[in-house]
Amino acid sequence: MNMPKNSTAVVLIALTAGLSTPAIALDGAQLFVAKTCVACHGKDAKTPILPIYPKLAGQNPDYAYNQMLDIKSGARANGQTAAMKGVMHLVSDEELRAIADWLGTLQSCNN
Repeated sequence: MNMPKNSTAVVLIALTAGLSTPAIALDGAQLFVAKTCVACHGKDAKTPILPIYPKLAGQNPDYAYNQMLDIKSGARANGQTAAMKGVMHLVSDEELRAIADWLGTLQSCNN
């Protein structure tokens, strides 16, 4: 059986087309639960279990992402970072970005 010459190229393109992008976009809301953020910051990211823990809803995504990266790397080791340091190794940088972006979509407690 002879295949048309361009069918091989079409098959190769189809097989490699999805390699550069993730198959499923990360869901920040689901990650916020799965990575245990809700345990301390509340299911709505507005009601932390202790008043000294930050309310994260409405936070600037870049600021939140950079703070989480700094806590994960140890660059930030003040305040309540010790509580987060124990779980940060469970969260990839890509997941941190998805969580930070999701937090930015929430209505802030100050609005």
